[in-house]
Amino acid sequence: MKNILFLASEAVPFIKTGGLADVCGSLPKALDPGYFDCRVMIPKYMCIPEEKRNELKYKTHFYMDYLGQSRYVGVLEKEVDGILYYFIDNEYYFSGNRPYGNWYWDLEKFCFFCYAALSALPLLDFHPDVLHCHDWQTGLAPVLLKDRFAGSEFFRSIRSVFTIHNLRFQGVWDIKTIKRFTELSDYYFTPDKLECDRNGNLLKGGLVYADAITTVSKTYAKEIQYPFFGEGLEGLLQARDHDLRGIVNGIDYEEWNPKRDPFLPANYDSASFRTGKPEVKKALQEELGLEVDPNCMLIGMVSRLTDQKGLDLLVRVFDEICQDKIQFVVLGTGEDGYENFFRHYAWKYPKKVSAQIYYSEEKSHKIYAGCDALLMPSLFEPCGLSQLIALRYGTVPIVRETGGLKDTVEPYNEYEGKGTGFSFANYNAHEMMASIRYAEQVYYDHREAWEEMIARGMEQDYSWKSSALQYQELYDWLVER
Repeated sequence: MKNILFLASEAVPFIKTGGLADVCGSLPKALDPGYFDCRVMIPKYMCIPEEKRNELKYKTHFYMDYLGQSRYVGVLEKEVDGILYYFIDNEYYFSGNRPYGNWYWDLEKFCFFCYAALSALPLLDFHPDVLHCHDWQTGLAPVLLKDRFAGSEFFRSIRSVFTIHNLRFQGVWDIKTIKRFTELSDYYFTPDKLECDRNGNLLKGGLVYADAITTVSKTYAKEIQYPFFGEGLEGLLQARDHDLRGIVNGIDYEEWNPKRDPFLPANYDSASFRTGKPEVKKALQEELGLEVDPNCMLIGMVSRLTDQKGLDLLVRVFDEICQDKIQFVVLGTGEDGYENFFRHYAWKYPKKVSAQIYYSEEKSHKIYAGCDALLMPSLFEPCGLSQLIALRYGTVPIVRETGGLKDTVEPYNEYEGKGTGFSFANYNAHEMMASIRYAEQVYYDHREAWEEMIARGMEQDYSWKSSALQYQELYDWLVER
């Protein structure tokens, strides 16, 4: 039995702001329980829903010196679906109505979390063989394993993996501040360690000191070794290429299952989508106030409304696209300019465009199931979950060929009858529009080919099963080398 501990800033079902939480809640359940004992450790935020906080059981507590003060560290626990979750408790650091928000405060908070998490391990009757750290919030932990905690027999055999979910967020501040929060010596603040562009960089610490590095798709693992995607760390990632693996995220096939989805007015699978999807589409059109037309192509977006998601491309050609026989629905929040852009077009074309500027789990399920196509023209996309959900629900993805989108959506080939979606290579508005119009042409003029593409997409397996096998291989390699 090998012991694995996930160290992360969020995890489903307790706290979620993005895909990181889905990974830390789903991947542990997919590992072979007969061979791996996988547990998860996150902060005990006060913004975790009260009913979930009340279910946590006290495990232990201690006091730890940090920044010249004796700090309380509580450890609570809760088992969910066979996975034991640990929670690091300190109300000074983890109060507030959201897990992140103030960059300066977040840096101190997560440095404290890394110290507290490692300090708690000897008290838990659990010795991890592998510490699996996620994103910059846990970047200090691999450094501490080789520094502050290296002298202890308990920690000496622990191997570390660091996973990059999004390289754009790195935990950067001036060296003096990062040095104080990390309590590391001057030795660590050189260009080959935590210094980057004369600043301190917590994510870089994880990349330099972890025994292995993963990211969330094979293409993104290659892309981040070039300046456009590398965010200033491409040289380091090139140097560690032999320790870097790209493993595509999966999705929870129980939560995302059109055959049993409680949010849908009609359920279906790959054998019955021809009758089930039209019912969901009709109900969605009625709910959104769009013209109820079963033959009109309905395109959806479920997304954060930011530049990363390629929305500036849509701004340039959206009015032109709206002249086609299509309907469009967007669900999400983000930058004011994009929110108002979609509100404007929902006002201008009320029977064709629906702007749902908020987030609703129920509404997202209905959009994934009720739309004919899902648009993801991202500038960069480390993995992307929306296209995986769309494939599962028989909704054809239209994507840009970057990161996980390139790895998971096979472009339609009308001559060979292959493909699960449509894609375009260059970050160009008219190239995106050409891809959308090609999808329209197939939808309207070659309906049988469209339905065959839906069936191929629904037969893909992007559950955690395949990804978990790759992580298991990585853990074995780390422990046994």
